[in-house]
Amino acid sequence: MRIEKDTVVSLTYELLDSTGEVMEKTDSPISYLHGGYDGIFPMVEEELHSKEAGYSCSVFMEPENTFGDYDSQLVRVEPRDAFPDNVVVGMQFEGGEEGSDDVLIFTVTDIADDKVVVDGNHPLAGKALRFDCTVVAVRPATAEELSHGHVHGAHGHEH
Repeated sequence: MRIEKDTVVSLTYELLDSTGEVMEKTDSPISYLHGGYDGIFPMVEEELHSKEAGYSCSVFMEPENTFGDYDSQLVRVEPRDAFPDNVVVGMQFEGGEEGSDDVLIFTVTDIADDKVVVDGNHPLAGKALRFDCTVVAVRPATAEELSHGHVHGAHGHEH
């Protein structure tokens, strides 16, 4: 079966930075709903369109095609007493930009005596990336998956 709009694509992948360091890798296949449902990078989806199980590719992407450019305005220094006593570097908190309904995930990057530095950028923001993948299966999406806009069951979203 060919990868077309409204098919479920299962694949294995590695995400590498520009130096070839593996940033993320699947141990088992992941699945996404193909056809503009935002389940995978658009450039990868475009490369996989009309292909079949067994197809492998490498897609090189600049930051604007992945997690965006690094935004230094998303790095903030906050008072230590605004955080729980057990705060540690690497903890994540939800937050927002003033005047926006968007929710960002802020990661604690540093802790000083009375200050905590948090960063709202995605950890891979500003990085050129290479997405290496192999398609392991393609199937038609179910009516329920189409109505929800994502994959259910094995390798997909569970309700």
